[in-house]
Amino acid sequence: MTGTETVATPAGTIVGLRGARMRRFLGIPYAEAPTGARRFAAPVPRARFTHPFDATRPGATAQRVPLSATTTVPEPSIAGDDILNLAVDAPLAHGTPAPLPVLVWIHGGGFLAGSPASPWYDGRSFVRDGVVRVTVGHRLGVDGFAPLDGVPANLGLRDLLLALDWVRENIAAFGGDPERITVAGQSAGGAAVLALLSSPAGRGRFRGAVCLSGGFFDAGPPDGFLERLGDRLGVAPTRAGFLGCPPERVQRAVLDVRGDDALVLGPVAGDDVLPVPVADGLAAHGHDVPLLLGATGDEFDTPSDPVGRAAGTRVTDTLFRSACPRAAAARRHAPAGTWLYSFEWPSPVSGGSAHCTDLPFFFDLLDAPGVPEALGTDPPAGLAARMHADLVAFVHDGTPAWGRATGRTGDPAREYGRPGAPQVADTTGVFDPVVPDREEPAC
Repeated sequence: MTGTETVATPAGTIVGLRGARMRRFLGIPYAEAPTGARRFAAPVPRARFTHPFDATRPGATAQRVPLSATTTVPEPSIAGDDILNLAVDAPLAHGTPAPLPVLVWIHGGGFLAGSPASPWYDGRSFVRDGVVRVTVGHRLGVDGFAPLDGVPANLGLRDLLLALDWVRENIAAFGGDPERITVAGQSAGGAAVLALLSSPAGRGRFRGAVCLSGGFFDAGPPDGFLERLGDRLGVAPTRAGFLGCPPERVQRAVLDVRGDDALVLGPVAGDDVLPVPVADGLAAHGHDVPLLLGATGDEFDTPSDPVGRAAGTRVTDTLFRSACPRAAAARRHAPAGTWLYSFEWPSPVSGGSAHCTDLPFFFDLLDAPGVPEALGTDPPAGLAARMHADLVAFVHDGTPAWGRATGRTGDPAREYGRPGAPQVADTTGVFDPVVPDREEPAC
């Protein structure tokens, strides 16, 4: 970036960065900082800026502690209280061109960690292809998803809903079309997309939905988890107890206490945001919103032989791949349609198509920091171009080039990078259950 760029928006004047081909606005608060009495309260819209807001530096992240010392996706933690912020990458302004579609990206991290400031979410390839890209931060872990008495449930989802409102109200100033917003995310971010799509509160806030390696992660914390967490922290497992602990200390304790449990905190059903479980909500809401969803072939396990890959009892199938036909079945009668994909390219580093390794392809960012460590030194650029083009096309018009899925055996899907096949191939049955003993796939 070589200079600054000033934009007048309904939220106030915002000063960002200007480069040769794009504009970038970082760390824009969409809500008041969730500190003090606001820490365990519903988000409050940020007051209009009375002075130009400096959006030239990344905003604070809710993540204080990463999931592990080394993560596949580079996930920087940035200190500060204003964690409810977003960033916008947009084309340069030229006269009065037609408004562009908008991609709102939600990061992963098990609802416990992750960072919207990752270089893997850079929007330059989307901007190049006529899309305004927005990344969003929201509350995580106990602060965002612990079911506590006297605390509104699903605070992290409430943050995202408010962020979408901000985008609808302000994105036109950046060249975006508020009526063409696609919400997308990966892993926990993909699960958040499914939750928003299944929620009556999501209606009218976005026009398209993309779920990469997400699932129905709305079971609530394991029995006794909050009590064990309180014991670890030496406080009661209540709003008052956790309010007395800094977020970093709470996040470290969550990671210590969760043990082998992959998912300990996330969306919970039973409030106004998620009145019913996500799977049931998908059958009732969001039928006017096209959905693109899929998973990697191996996610968290990378067996070296085809027989092992088809085992069907693995974490990959239970948490991630099974969500694809289940979502398609729930939306069988949705006029807007559902489309499936499967990412099959085996990284020479992991030996399989592992969790997160599809992200640099969908973002067309094979030159991003950390990519060689995850994908090796020569990932196929042609595959990235094709996958990115499919996602861009979906954001533009919401109608992929392959057949719709309905949750039945033999559903159509698009395969990316399967060894021995074309880089991109349309096929059927990729998400069929191992033993297809009924029309609708087993959960």
